[in-house]
Amino acid sequence: MTTFTAHAAGDEACDLPHLYKSRFPSATLKCRGRTLYRSQEASDYACLLELDPDVISWRCITQPFVNDSPARKPRYRYVDFAVEKEDETLLVDIWRGPPEKIAWLPRVAERLGYTYNPVSIFDLNPTRIQNARDLVRYGGREAALGDRIRILAGLDEMGSLTLAECLGAVREGAPMCPTLTCLGLECNCSWRCRSDLLSSPRARRPVRGLRSVKYRARSNWI
Repeated sequence: MTTFTAHAAGDEACDLPHLYKSRFPSATLKCRGRTLYRSQEASDYACLLELDPDVISWRCITQPFVNDSPARKPRYRYVDFAVEKEDETLLVDIWRGPPEKIAWLPRVAERLGYTYNPVSIFDLNPTRIQNARDLVRYGGREAALGDRIRILAGLDEMGSLTLAECLGAVREGAPMCPTLTCLGLECNCSWRCRSDLLSSPRARRPVRGLRSVKYRARSNWI
C-alpha cells in the first residue's frame, strides 16, 4: 500500500486526540495498524471494508493531507482510510452529508498514489451497515474443521446456500459464533445481506445467505 508523509499543517491540524478515537471495530482482520476513527460513520464504513471481498487491506489515516501550494497557511483535509484493492488504492473520505468539492485534494492524492473517493454515509443502506456490524463482531474466531468442510463443500456444489441450509451444516460449533461469520470474514465466501436484517425472517429466502466467492462476479460493494 502506498505510504505518505503529510506536510506540517500547524498545531490545529495535528490535534489528533480530538479528532480520532478508538471505536468498534477494533478486532479486525484486514486493517493494517491502529484502528482510530474520525467519526461513528467512519467506524461503520470500516465494517463494510472488512466484509468486502475486493478489499485486500485498509488502514486508518490520522495525518492530514495538505494542499501543495506556496501559501503561508495551506489548506488541509483529514480523511479516513487508505483502501488497497487488486487494481487500485483508494483514499476514502467519509462525509456526513453530500461530499463537498475540494479541487486540490484529488490532485494531491493522485500524486501520492491514491484515487480520492468521497463517500456520503447517507448513500449507504443502513440495514447493510447494521448487518456488517453484527458480523464483524465475530472477527478473529475460528470455525471447527468439520463445519468448514461441510459448508465449503456445499458451496462448491451449489454456488450459494441459504442461511437455513448453512445452519443445518453446522454440527460442531455455535451456528453464528463463529462458524458462518468467520467463513465470510476470511473471504472463503461472502454474505449477501444488503436488504434485510440477518435477524429478519426474510433472511431465510433462497436469495440470502452465503455465496462462494469464486462463483460470484465481482461487484462494487462500497
